[in-house]
Amino acid sequence: MRNPRLATRYAKSLLDLTIEKNRLDETLGDMKLIDTVCCGNPEFVNMLCSPIISSTKKTNILNAIFKTSINEISYGFINLLVTKGRESNLPEIAGAFISQYNELKHIKLVKLKTATPLDEITKNAIVSKVATFLPNDTINLSSEVDESLIGGFVLQVEDKLFDASVKKSLADIKSKIVDYSYVSKI
Repeated sequence: MRNPRLATRYAKSLLDLTIEKNRLDETLGDMKLIDTVCCGNPEFVNMLCSPIISSTKKTNILNAIFKTSINEISYGFINLLVTKGRESNLPEIAGAFISQYNELKHIKLVKLKTATPLDEITKNAIVSKVATFLPNDTINLSSEVDESLIGGFVLQVEDKLFDASVKKSLADIKSKIVDYSYVSKI
């Protein structure tokens, strides 16, 4: 069950601890690893959420996966979550940590969808154009190819969406034709 308030509080605590211990960037890498594992393995997330699997077994599984690949602060944090019965919130906490890190470092995530792959020159031009609107932030661009767009692009900056795709234009034209039918009303 999603609990954004709990995830935010645990992530904030971990963020504060890692800042205090000067291990922030290292822990960010750990949280990205955990986020990747959780996003790529729904069975793993189901195991974390399962009330049937004992906390000892969950700890053993988490040890096998993460013990040698994350730092001791992150490892201790995961064990704390299992001890407190909050291991089901681990994926959400990892995502909240990454978001809080980005906010702390003034990093804006920008998603770009295009119908065809873009070259680096075009991507850099888009990043520089977005940077003019966000002068105090670092832009982190992720691009994706979506052939259903037909042409153009869709740009998302946080909660703002700019859709300049051919697919959207065709949908707009279609809705205008349907809404403003030229059939005379008798």
